[in-house]
Amino acid sequence: MKRKLLLWDIDGTLVRTQGAGQRALSQALKIIFNIDSDLEFLDMAGRTDPYIFQEMFRALGITRTEQNFHDLLEAYFSCLPVEMAKAGGYTPPGILQILEVVRQRTDLAQGLLTGNLERGAKIKLVHFDLWRFFEFGAYGSDSSIRNELGPYALQRASKVHGVEFDRRNVFVIGDTPHDVACGKAIGARTIAVATGGATYEELLASEPTAALKDLGDTQAFLRIIDA
Repeated sequence: MKRKLLLWDIDGTLVRTQGAGQRALSQALKIIFNIDSDLEFLDMAGRTDPYIFQEMFRALGITRTEQNFHDLLEAYFSCLPVEMAKAGGYTPPGILQILEVVRQRTDLAQGLLTGNLERGAKIKLVHFDLWRFFEFGAYGSDSSIRNELGPYALQRASKVHGVEFDRRNVFVIGDTPHDVACGKAIGARTIAVATGGATYEELLASEPTAALKDLGDTQAFLRIIDA
C-alpha cells in the first residue's frame, strides 16, 4: 500500500527550461496585443501561471477580460513547444534516477504540485520524457494562489491510490520559498532544493524540513523520505 506521497514542483526542480516559458509568453504578448516586452520585470519563480498573467496584464495596462486571457493562453501554448525545442534545457542531476526509484517502490506515490497550468506542465514534462511518471497533480489551473493548490493534490492522490495520506507522510519538493510555504499550508514536510529560483541560504531561511543543494545523491534524498 502507498504510505508516503511526494509532490513535485516543475520549473527549477524537475526541469530547467532556460527561460523557454518566459520567451513563449513574450512572443504570445506580441502576437495577441502587439506589445514588445522581455517580461524581465515579472517575478515568476514559485508563482502560478494565472498570477503571472494577472501581474503582466496589470503592469502593461491590458484589460483583464476572459477573452484576452483565453487568446493569450492559446498563443502561449502554441509558442511554448517551439521555445522548448530550441532552449537547450535539461533535467537537474539525479531527477530521473529518483523518479525511477520512487515509481518502483510500492510504499511511495508521486504527483505534481506546480504553478504551471496543466497544459503547459504537460508540454514541459513531455519534452523531457518525465510526464510518464505522474498520474495526477495540482496545477495553476486549479487556483492562482499557490498555497491553495495542496488540497487539490491530496484529493487526487487519494482518488488514484485509494488511500488518505497522513499529512506527516507527504513531502512537497521545490526550489523556492513559495514551494516551502505551499507545503506548510497543508501540514506537509518540505524538501527545498537549490537548483532553481532561490539560493541555498534563501531556502534555509524559509525553514523547510530539509534543504539540499541538488538531488544528485539519490540515497541522501531517500534517507529524508524514509526517516
